[in-house]
Amino acid sequence: MKIGLVGFPGSGKTTVFNALTGLSAETGYGAARGKTNLGVVKVPDARVEALAELFQPRKKTLAEITFSDVAAEAGGGSARGVDRAVLTAMREMESLCQVARAHVDASADSPVEPLREVLDLEAEMILSDLELVEKRLERLKKEKGNPREADLLAQLNAHLEAGNPIRDLPLSEEDKGLLSGYRFLTQKPLLIVLNVEEAGVSEPPPAAIADHAAKRGLGLVVLSAKVEQDIAQMPPADQKDFVAALGLAEPARDRFVRAAFSLLSLISFLTAGEDECRAWPIRKGLTAHKAAGKIHSDIERGFIRAEVMRVEDLLALKTEAKMREAGKLRLEGKDYVVQDGDVINFRFNV
Repeated sequence: MKIGLVGFPGSGKTTVFNALTGLSAETGYGAARGKTNLGVVKVPDARVEALAELFQPRKKTLAEITFSDVAAEAGGGSARGVDRAVLTAMREMESLCQVARAHVDASADSPVEPLREVLDLEAEMILSDLELVEKRLERLKKEKGNPREADLLAQLNAHLEAGNPIRDLPLSEEDKGLLSGYRFLTQKPLLIVLNVEEAGVSEPPPAAIADHAAKRGLGLVVLSAKVEQDIAQMPPADQKDFVAALGLAEPARDRFVRAAFSLLSLISFLTAGEDECRAWPIRKGLTAHKAAGKIHSDIERGFIRAEVMRVEDLLALKTEAKMREAGKLRLEGKDYVVQDGDVINFRFNV
């Protein structure tokens, strides 16, 4: 999973990047100009840890998220805008995370208006997608291309002109397939990170932001980037007490990951044994046949059946043999819809 962090100058997006990754990328608009920072984060998963305790495998593998701190934007204040190069970089991401400033910054030349930042970036992305649609429609008209694609793009054109992101538009799987090559910005899942003062980390987000996120189907996380950056760089033993002192149950990274998984409709199935215990993130609703392909294409091609156990049952009964005796191990076919927390052993022909 690749998430692109974006935000206007002063939003604190590089500080958020440091908080999520535990890295120490240089912050400040001038420092970040033209530079993209990358960081890979292991997704915390207590189930993998518990399975590793049980099986003592040679290898333990957690799911990963790659964060890209997308190169700095141009502009500022009421005239803020987004570089074309930044928009291009954003198209390469699977999903986007906008950091919006909700804290006082003495160096900023604009008031604290997080909703305005969210709306401004949304408008930039809508205009960028609209430009792409209009150019493609002109070309299809000249070349007499696919009429189904032209009809769909005309529908998108009207939707975007009305100021609406593409993700708001109900699309069939066939429609999504036709649009997949365009990498529309407003079709990508978007998570808003509200970067607040330390005193506001345990407070609910402002109603206006929460209402907009709900209306647009966006994820929303509240954090104090500077505080979370400090936490991320502490020894693990000290983090828990510091987080508790702030009135929080967990660090920002864990809250962010949970919000991202929910926004992207991701779940994890598990594999466990003496060789490896591992979490495999997949889209919710994926069948066992397709999930097998996440491990290896040969397993998908030669799929016979899936031996499925629930992780909580396996941790309670300890062994596969006892799971069989208790009737807790099921045999499932290709069309079985994988559930979060399934421990699966795939049988296949080579």
